[in-house]
Amino acid sequence: MTADERAQIRRLARDVAVEVYGPLAEEMDRERLPISLDQRRRLGDLGFLGIAHPERYGGAGAPLAHALAVIEEFAKVCRPAAFQIFEANTGPAQVINHLGTEEQRERWLPGIVSGERTMAVAISEPDAGSAATDMRTAAKPVDDGFILNGGKRWISNGGEADQYLVYCRLSDAPGSKGIGALLVESDMAGVGFGAPERLMGFRGIPSADVLFDNVVVPKENLVVPAGDFGKLFGIFSIERLGNSTMSLAIAQEALDRSVRYVQEREQFGKPLVEFQSVQVTLADMVLQVEAARLLLDRAAEGAGTGLPNPLHVSLAKCTANETAKRVTDLAMQLHGGNGYTEEYGIERLHRDAHGWAIAGGTPAMQRIRIVSELLGRKFDQRK
Repeated sequence: MTADERAQIRRLARDVAVEVYGPLAEEMDRERLPISLDQRRRLGDLGFLGIAHPERYGGAGAPLAHALAVIEEFAKVCRPAAFQIFEANTGPAQVINHLGTEEQRERWLPGIVSGERTMAVAISEPDAGSAATDMRTAAKPVDDGFILNGGKRWISNGGEADQYLVYCRLSDAPGSKGIGALLVESDMAGVGFGAPERLMGFRGIPSADVLFDNVVVPKENLVVPAGDFGKLFGIFSIERLGNSTMSLAIAQEALDRSVRYVQEREQFGKPLVEFQSVQVTLADMVLQVEAARLLLDRAAEGAGTGLPNPLHVSLAKCTANETAKRVTDLAMQLHGGNGYTEEYGIERLHRDAHGWAIAGGTPAMQRIRIVSELLGRKFDQRK
C-alpha cells in the first residue's frame, strides 16, 4: 500500500468506527457485552481483520503500520471492536503466520481473517504473570499428540474465543527451555472456563480463566516445540505494538475531546482555554501524546511486514501506556465534574487506559526490558 492508500484505509476505518460501532460502545461498556459474530464478520468483510496477513490466506499483505492505523481509529471510539482487529492482526494469529507450518496457516488463518473464528493467547497463570517462565500448565507427549493439564488466568476473550494459543511446558527442561505452544480448540473435551471477570475497564472485552483437564491435543496442533520460547516472545513484540496503539488511541481521543471542551466550556465569563493553567495542562497533554506517537511510528515502520525492533517496541509501549493514564487523568481534571460522569466518556477512557498498561507487560517490566535490550544482556530477577 502507498501512503495515500494508508490514509484512505484510515479514513474508512474512522467512518465505520464512528458510524457503525461508536453508537454501540457505551452499551457494550455498561452491559459488559462483546461484539456479536455478525459485527465481527462485518469487520472481516471490510478487510480489517486481515490487513497484516498474507494475501494467500485472505489478507492484504500490508505492513503492520497499516493495521495499527485501523486499530487506532477504532480504539478511539469503540475498544471492543478495536480489540477484534487488534487480536486478528497483532495477536496470536501472528504466531501462526510467522512460526506455524504451511498446513497450520492454511487451516487457521482464513477463518481469523474472515471473522468466522477468533484466537486468543493464553500465557499468564495464577502464579506466573510477569514471571511467565514460572508457568506450570503442561502437556505430556503421547503417541498421537499431547495430554494438556493446567489453567490460565487473565485471558482476554477467555470463554469467547474459538481457539487458544496455549503457552505450556512440553518437556521437563527448566525455565524457558521446556516451554512451547499448542493450539487448543474451545470445544475440545476437558476445556473449561472460569466465571467472567468483572474488570474496572475492558468491559466489552471478555476475560476469564481457561482450564485444561486431560485435554487431548493432536500432534498437528503443535505450533512451537519446547525450547523455542524466545521465538514466541519475539513474535509477542507485534502484540505489544498493538497494545501501544490501543493506549495511544485512548490518549489521543482524551486529548481531542479536551481540546473541544476547553474552547466551548465557559467559567468566569470566558472559555476555559483562556486560562493559563488550562493552556499549560493542554500543552503537557499534547507533548505526551506526540512523543508516544513518534516512538510507536518508529517501531511500526521498522517492522514493515516482519518483526519490530524489541527495544523500540518496549520504549513505545511503556511511553504509550503511561501517556494514556496521565492524559486521561488530565482530561478528567479539565472536564471537572463532567469528566467524572459517564456522559462525557472520559472516565471510560481512563478505566481502559489502566487495563492496557497492565496487559502484555506492565510499564515496570518494560523498563527492565528496555535496559536488557539496551545492554544486550538478561537480568535474573530471582537473585
